[in-house]
This record gives sequence, structure tokens and C-alpha cells, in this order.
Amino acid sequence: MKFYTNDNVELVYDDQGEPTDQPVVILSGIGAYKEYWEETIAELVTQHYRVINVDARNQGQSEHTSKGLRISRHAADLFELVEKLQLQKPILMGNSMGASTMFAYLSLYGASNVKTVVDVDQSPKMINDQQWHWGFKDITWDDFHEVLKQPLGKTTYTNFADGLFKKLQELKHQYPYDADLNYPLLVDHATQDWRDIIANLQCPLLIVSGQESPFFNPEFGEVATRMSAQVTHVVIPRAGHLVMAEQPTAFNAELVKFLAKGTE
Repeated sequence: MKFYTNDNVELVYDDQGEPTDQPVVILSGIGAYKEYWEETIAELVTQHYRVINVDARNQGQSEHTSKGLRISRHAADLFELVEKLQLQKPILMGNSMGASTMFAYLSLYGASNVKTVVDVDQSPKMINDQQWHWGFKDITWDDFHEVLKQPLGKTTYTNFADGLFKKLQELKHQYPYDADLNYPLLVDHATQDWRDIIANLQCPLLIVSGQESPFFNPEFGEVATRMSAQVTHVVIPRAGHLVMAEQPTAFNAELVKFLAKGTE
């Protein structure tokens, strides 16, 4: 399906499940494809959730553009889609930069129309300093611009299932990611600090960390639990940064268990 933002950018999304089921909106990380989530989506639909899975601007099948290369614009895209589909109290779930987009959404629009947020392996603060040691790798304010110009490196610890791997290779060939075009977004993403959003949460937040993430020390999730009683943190063994695609069975079990608490 296609959706046009108010700055006329075409976004591609999937909408699966029954229209009357609890909606879940998913965003992937920078340079990723919405197909990473296919096993989680299948499980959620089986559990009677409606799942809207979006390729952000400049990613996957959505339009590649120089417009709106900032997290706030991505949050606006999400808000506009929620409004268009008239979603009531959606669950917002994102991996990596997709999770940061969810935090930006809360910052701009509040949580009055949000049921729950799920953060998959994204620290609330990317840049390390004397007070924060759980950012992206070891980047600091002194070097992050240059470090982020380089390839980010291997994202996974465990290989994907063969079928997913083949599908992703085809998508990468057909819809290649342009890292140079999207570099301003990566910089904007890296400079954000969402700790105040977590400290003042008005809805539950699940943080899922990969035990072997090459990007983030999983301890950031435990630190976040001390910021707010709304935060629950789980660590998935033998998973890197793309937890939902590397260990889908374990990830899905923790996700469904957490979401079920909200319906008790």
C-alpha cells in the first residue's frame, strides 16, 4: 500500500490482520527493510493484532528524497499515517532508528493515543560522554561526524533464516539504500537524547536488547528501567542488533508475553 505525506513523499506500507484488531505500527532502522519483521508480523496476526509495517522515507520501497532528513519529520510521517488510518491507541514498535522515531513521536504528540512502545536495541542516547556510557559503540561528540561517514559494520550475531536472507538480497538489489543521501538523517539521529521522554513516560515501554549487539551494550536497558517504572527490559541471547530477525522465536515470545499484560 502507498501513502503520501503532507510534503508529498510516497511511503510504502503493509497492513495485515483484521481492521478491528489492536493496531501495531512498526518501523525498521536506518538502511533497513520492513521485511525484517516478517516472522513477528505472522505471530502478531495469529495473536489477533493488526500490523502496519512501514518503510520510512529513503528506505526499502518508499521514495528516496532529500526532503525531511530528520527524526522529527519521520515522526510526523508516522503521525500522519496513524491519522489517515484512524488508528486508536496503536502499539508503536521500532528497531534502532525506528525506535528513536517512536520517541520523537512521543515528544511531539504525546502518549494520549499510544498504548505501548517497544524499543528493539536502541539506546536513548547515541553519543557517549562522561555521564553516559551506553551509546553507539564508542562515539563521542569529538568524532561522531567522521565515524558515521564510515560503514557501520556488521549488524548481526546470528545468521537469518535462508528464506529471509534471499528475500533481503533481492530487495537490496531492487531497492538499494543510499547511505550518502541519508547521512544528514543519521547525524540528526545520533545527536538526539530521549532520556527525558523515558523519564516522563505516560505509557509502558518494552526495551529488547540483543545480548551480542555490536552497536549497544545491553546494559542500557537496565539503566532505562531506573529512569521510569514504565520500563521493562529483556535481553535476547545469541542476538545482535536485528533481534527480531536473528532470534524471532525468542523475540516473539517475549513480545507477546509483554503485550498480553496490557490486556489483563
